[in-house]
Amino acid sequence: MFTLALVGRPNVGKSTLFNLLAGKKMALVDDTPGLTRDWREAEGHIMGHPLRIIDTAGLEEKFDDSIQARMRRQTESALKQADAVLFLIDGRAGLTPMDEHFATWLRKRKIPVILGVNKCESEKASQAAMAESYSLGLGDPVALSAAHGLGLDDLYHALKPHLPPLPEEDEEEFGEGEEDISEAGLDELEGREDYVFAQKDIPDTTPLRLAIVGRPNVGKSTLLNMLVGSERVMTGPEAGITRDAIAVSWTYQGRTMRLVDTAGLRKKARVTDAIERMATGDTLRAIRLAQVVVLLLDGTMPLEKQDLTIAQHVTEEGRALIVAVNKWDAVEDKDRTRKDLKERVELSLAQVRDVPVVTISARDGKGMDKLMDEVLNLFSIWNTRVPTARLNRWLAALESRHPAPMAKGRANRLKYMTQLKSRPPTFALWLSQPDGLADSYKRYLINGLRQDFNMPGTPIRLYLRASKNPFKK
Repeated sequence: MFTLALVGRPNVGKSTLFNLLAGKKMALVDDTPGLTRDWREAEGHIMGHPLRIIDTAGLEEKFDDSIQARMRRQTESALKQADAVLFLIDGRAGLTPMDEHFATWLRKRKIPVILGVNKCESEKASQAAMAESYSLGLGDPVALSAAHGLGLDDLYHALKPHLPPLPEEDEEEFGEGEEDISEAGLDELEGREDYVFAQKDIPDTTPLRLAIVGRPNVGKSTLLNMLVGSERVMTGPEAGITRDAIAVSWTYQGRTMRLVDTAGLRKKARVTDAIERMATGDTLRAIRLAQVVVLLLDGTMPLEKQDLTIAQHVTEEGRALIVAVNKWDAVEDKDRTRKDLKERVELSLAQVRDVPVVTISARDGKGMDKLMDEVLNLFSIWNTRVPTARLNRWLAALESRHPAPMAKGRANRLKYMTQLKSRPPTFALWLSQPDGLADSYKRYLINGLRQDFNMPGTPIRLYLRASKNPFKK
């Protein structure tokens, strides 16, 4: 797919244009210069032509070890992925010495460069900026307004000589999908003892979505870089370097994955900055869209309430959870630390038993295979499906050993159970009096499912439904 990189100095509207071309809000946007730090990519289109778009950090003349210099190096790395560059300048601010410097830098690179003059809502102001921009020596400029969606047709015509021809469209055959079961239609399944939720035997080729979350400065970006084997995202001693949730494609043991590095999550009361609030929202969105979540802890620091709050949020979203303890090489009393950690996790996450805990060192690359093997194993568990016949035999045996407590002076009979879906494993149970079933007995059923069907460390959802009374009109 043709790849277009958006470059320019800070605050010229690269992320706004990125979101426009991608067709959805993926990059954080604010008036604060330098908001974007790591380059991110997405699939988009322009005038019906598919594109791979790269949003880069603002270019600055820094060559030391500062954050700005590391941002510039990230942009240089992104340009190696691109087939063409869209160099944006600010039409309101006019041409600046920094624009001239980076235009000269881009002219020396062996890659097509298109000049875009953004923020050209006003025709009078845009004419002056357009005339001035010819001095950069990058050819005819394109007037744009990313905030208002203007100028995309002109941008397409400027890109057209470099775009590959569109492939011929083939007619696709669509087969029947899975049987869709809505919560409102659950009662229709009652009495169908032969019912088994069927899924077509089609190999899952979609990328496994893995999010790395945790408090600031625990090593999330270092872990992602170690896994993919390159400096894909910025790292450093400063807390809060990562702002956007950066997704990276990667393959492990033949399995395609989508790794997501996220911003650190602090206590809600401490988040007062608008940018940090946006970064927090982006992280929570990444958790919601993930399939497996790695909660990264700092082994040299005690387990805090914020870590457990993040873990609870992950399980409430129904995502498979792995706890990874980073900087394990710096931990002195390893046995005691491991024991205390497992006890606190089990106590605080009572609704998800046997959450796997893996010790690693992201800086040295120790424990990477152990972590990823656990990810694949947990993903398989998260996809567990139990045949209905087997499930109901299990239910009858469980009830015979420990019947449900009586409700309103009457026996509360468990009639029928089926699995509605996986990801996470979700079940429905029909019984005489759903409102009268004690929470402790519901936990007993869930823990029994987890133990007897080998589903450790994954959330299990159980819905209760009332059986139909044949004598009630």
